Amino acid sequence: MRKYLHVCSSMLIAGFCLLPLPAATQPVAGRDYTVIEPAQPTEDPGRIEVIEFFSYACPHCNDLNPLIHKWAEDLPRDVLFTRVPVNFNPFYGLMAKLFYALDATGDLARLDAPLFAAIHEQGLRLVSEKSIADWAVSQGVDARRFSEAWNSFSVDARFKRVDQLARGHRIQSVPAIAVDGRYLVGGKSLQELLTLADQVIAQRRAERKESPARP
Repeated sequence: MRKYLHVCSSMLIAGFCLLPLPAATQPVAGRDYTVIEPAQPTEDPGRIEVIEFFSYACPHCNDLNPLIHKWAEDLPRDVLFTRVPVNFNPFYGLMAKLFYALDATGDLARLDAPLFAAIHEQGLRLVSEKSIADWAVSQGVDARRFSEAWNSFSVDARFKRVDQLARGHRIQSVPAIAVDGRYLVGGKSLQELLTLADQVIAQRRAERKESPARP
């Protein structure tokens, strides 16, 4: 008996004592996510849309950025991942417009991480159109192309839609993850946020299978 207890204690320390494991927990409304009412339309009704609401000015978004990019790479093909920069204040607004301007010039993927680093590690004050343009040019973006993108109708239209999306999805803080226009995911840590997002995506996938006529 003593030998058995010793063996089991050793296995407990290693995390392998042969005890029944709890079943995988299901996300709970009001605790792990909130229901978005009314549900918001999505870009592609044939796929589960996941939106990360964020800002380059947000320190927590800076911490989440490498984690969520890695997470997004492994999402199933039936999931459409998009990012929406919020416009909570003038600084956040400038960063939101910069997001769309860099997307228009084709430099967003290349400069996404460097932009976070410029603000949160290097302490650059990108608080005006000139300082933003100077930074973009210093990163190899063509000055004329950037100016044209920044002042373009398409960038302005996408920027103006930010507030509508944030209001519709009931976004009050960032980072935030919305699933299919119906659920806003919670989480006490950044890793828990992504774990719960996976669970809510799975829940939404099951709902779609049960009601295929109403995606």
